[in-house]
Amino acid sequence: MLIGVPLETAAGEKRVATVPDVVEKLVKLGFSVAVQSGAGAAANFDDETYRAAGAEVLATAAELWSRSDIVFKVRPPSLDEVGLMREGGSLVGFVWPAQNPELMQALAARKGTVLAIDALPRQLSRAQKMDALTSMAGVAGYRAVIEAANAFGRFFNGQITAAGKIPPAKVFIAGAGVAGLAAIGTAAGLGAIVRANDTRAEVADQVVSLGGEFVKVDYEEEGSGGGGYAKVMSEGFQQAQREMYAKQAREVDIVITTALIPGKPAPKLITAEMVRSMKPGSVIVDMAAEQGGNCELTEPGQSVVKHGVTIVGYTDLVSRLAKQSSTLYSNNLLRLTEELCKTKDGVVNVNMEDDAIRGLTVIKDGTVTWPAPPLKLPAPAPKPAAVAAPPSKGHGHGAGEPMSAKSLAITFGVGALALLVVGLFAPASFLSHFTVFVLACFIGYMVIWNVTPSLHTPLMSVTNAISSIIAIGALIQIAPPLEGAGADRPNALILGMAVLALVLTAINMFGGFAVTRRMLAMFRK
Repeated sequence: MLIGVPLETAAGEKRVATVPDVVEKLVKLGFSVAVQSGAGAAANFDDETYRAAGAEVLATAAELWSRSDIVFKVRPPSLDEVGLMREGGSLVGFVWPAQNPELMQALAARKGTVLAIDALPRQLSRAQKMDALTSMAGVAGYRAVIEAANAFGRFFNGQITAAGKIPPAKVFIAGAGVAGLAAIGTAAGLGAIVRANDTRAEVADQVVSLGGEFVKVDYEEEGSGGGGYAKVMSEGFQQAQREMYAKQAREVDIVITTALIPGKPAPKLITAEMVRSMKPGSVIVDMAAEQGGNCELTEPGQSVVKHGVTIVGYTDLVSRLAKQSSTLYSNNLLRLTEELCKTKDGVVNVNMEDDAIRGLTVIKDGTVTWPAPPLKLPAPAPKPAAVAAPPSKGHGHGAGEPMSAKSLAITFGVGALALLVVGLFAPASFLSHFTVFVLACFIGYMVIWNVTPSLHTPLMSVTNAISSIIAIGALIQIAPPLEGAGADRPNALILGMAVLALVLTAINMFGGFAVTRRMLAMFRK
């Protein structure tokens, strides 16, 4: 089968659906590849590079479309391109079936098969390698920060120079999806103070991990929608959100908006009044400009200045990094092709029993199959019922409850009986050593075991208690006897063992402190 890669005809589109490195891999899968002349020129891939990779270079779009069994594209085809498509052929690329009903009817009339990469069920973990939406969103988020830095009149990072102090830029990012997270990481890497918000509370940790501060809306409502997207929020939440956005607009230097809801126009987050309240020289980058924009004053495809604020509404952020985005996109299509051609014989099998392939397939042999039926995902495991722990009234590692009078009396009785038996039958030298041991155990327990667990783990408590026992016993053995005590110094063997015990105990204790300091330093910025 022949895979064709045409020149993208959409205005401002510089990407190409397949790069030379991927051509080589497609050939190994058993396919032939044809590329329209100049298809990769805007992304810095010339025709000779494609020829060297094993592709055939065709002069015209008409020749390519008519000969190709499968066409790889980036943007949805125009109606003119659909007219060039061979009957019964296949198309893979962005289609946006919900937004392009006329295009869907035209494609269905060609009796072919269409796989919309934007319809991929992203809930499937194995679908991540084919997820072009995520790949492109990451590029767009990075580029949005670069465009903001270009329009902004200062450094992102704070500096102290001989000419004066430069404060760091403050950046607020509305929406912490893939694009938003990429923007957070890029802005934080440039040294800016980054704040972000999202209707989905679960992304707060991701924001913090990338160096940002999560700004929470003072309204309790869960914003997670299907497939990892956000949902339309209630009017109460939206009002609280607008108040938070108004506050951030007054404080920050740069606002980057990324909010999109599948199948719906982009929500208006930044009002004209908010723009008026921003500091002169501030910047807004509206990444949702192609779907109407998150800012009321956005002009899609343009960068305009209104009320002293630069509003960037470019719809080609991904194309402004054409080589990188083309490489990522072509890798996504390669992984899809591997799923379609598991036999590696150059023959595509559109398996409608495969959840990922079924979700992608919007037209099968001329029949519209979009939307796909809901995925049958395994039900999440029920959370175990939380067992309320009894309140602790004490400190340390024990239960915290005081010992009952009866238990205390029994414990002391048994201990006194044991000491009596030892005192009656044991020699005097042993009795002195045993007394030291008992006292050391008691002191080690009382000093170490009562430390708060959050500051001292149980394992460390035990080891340090043992070390204290050894240290106290060794010190008593080494110490000279008191005058008139009638005790002899221990022999050389005991003295040597005591000295060795002190050395090993010191290594254990001070080494433990050193290791603890190193572990704590790992968590300090």
